[in-house]
Amino acid sequence: MNPTITHNHDEQAFYATQQGYESELTYSRPADDVIDFTHTFVDEHLRNKGIGELLATTGLAYAREQNLRVRTTCSFMKSFVQQHPEYHDLLETQA
Repeated sequence: MNPTITHNHDEQAFYATQQGYESELTYSRPADDVIDFTHTFVDEHLRNKGIGELLATTGLAYAREQNLRVRTTCSFMKSFVQQHPEYHDLLETQA
């Protein structure tokens, strides 16, 4: 069974729900053209099943669709992006 992914704009979060358990990737919008991924949580019942990666790729796909620059305050997201060069072009450049 695949998790259900939802995006709640008001709560600034992506949610993955599977088997009644919920995981999340939260973000803030510090500027109109920037999304800052601030926290990733995967429920202990869903860990080691690729849920964190699914949330990461969903959030990054959203950033690309919306032409947003990405900031990775969340350590999981920072590590994920570092390990996946296909997302490096999304990173916010520091002036």
